[in-house]
Amino acid sequence: MTVFVVDVFHNILWSRYKGVVFSKIAEQAADRRLKFQFHQIAETELDRVSLSVVDLSYHKYPYEVLFAGAYSTIPLPLRVTTLFKRVWNSKADLVVLPCYDRIEYWGMLAAAILRGKKRAVFSDSTIHDRPQVAWKGWLKRLFLSTCDGVFVYGQRARQYAIHYGAPPAAVFSRCQAAALPHDYSRINALAARVASAPSPNAPRYLYVGRMSPEKSLDSLLYAFAEVVGNCPDAKLALVGSGPDQLKLEAISASLELASSVLFLGSMNTIELAKEYSRATCLVLPSKSEPWGLVVNEALSYGCPVVVSDACGCVPELVIEGITGFAFKVGDVADLQAKLSAVTMSLSDVSSVANSCLATINRFTPAIAASQIIDGCQEILSR
Repeated sequence: MTVFVVDVFHNILWSRYKGVVFSKIAEQAADRRLKFQFHQIAETELDRVSLSVVDLSYHKYPYEVLFAGAYSTIPLPLRVTTLFKRVWNSKADLVVLPCYDRIEYWGMLAAAILRGKKRAVFSDSTIHDRPQVAWKGWLKRLFLSTCDGVFVYGQRARQYAIHYGAPPAAVFSRCQAAALPHDYSRINALAARVASAPSPNAPRYLYVGRMSPEKSLDSLLYAFAEVVGNCPDAKLALVGSGPDQLKLEAISASLELASSVLFLGSMNTIELAKEYSRATCLVLPSKSEPWGLVVNEALSYGCPVVVSDACGCVPELVIEGITGFAFKVGDVADLQAKLSAVTMSLSDVSSVANSCLATINRFTPAIAASQIIDGCQEILSR
């Protein structure tokens, strides 16, 4: 019986959600006549260090780390030569590349082409994610059109890949899946949500992620100030850290929100679970967000969401008036209206929580792994 070998390259070991998906791939691959070999290029990245450490408990699969420390601290010539050689010397039948946005990935693509290897690439971007640049678009077309497969998240990423030259039959959609605590239980999550959800008269809005410009947290503060004007007991909890934190604290003070806005710092998955359970909703106001994994996390705890329409997950996860609302990115009035709508339209905690859990039940690591394996098998069978 022939067993095909797949080399998967990923940028950083830090990503817990990739860890759980890769672990499920390793579990399922043996029964599918595939052997996956995972290569993590670096341990973390500088903008991730402040969020959390590398949690190896989510990486239950065979892997190697090519470089210690942060990705961006590796000299570019060393990255290019190391990764080119890795693909050149690979004995795999299929090589899956991390992305197409770095010079070293182009080197990996060149090595695969020169060696006559089948190659695929992970692509997370969407048209809504950030402004499109003509010369970059031309390069994307060149890269994607020369791959045998492109793995994407959801409808928007699929449309993006096809727009930039990937043949539709070569684009494989896989679901995005969150890395939840190891003892996560849907039953317990529902019970905690029903017990902890705040009163509509004292809503508690939650943001989780980096405090950086693309997250558009200033618009959230301005919208929240309008909410507080009508509902003085409202709270906004901000979990995370980043370069915009001092700026956001200053805006909060200028709006006289010091007692209503809580800067909670970084949290682990167990602490976050409690925040999701007791939040009125998660708010993700990003102006650039290929997917929005925190939306998966919130729904996993029965917590509805208010998400900007720039986020890639909107078509799949945001069911208007059922799992939450989408608002026009950058529109403070629309965001304020949707924050208020949650307290009025989604006040039946048990019903909303069940809808959130039912929706996210189709976005698990096991399903994501199976979809990636299916794609690899189809590429190899051609």
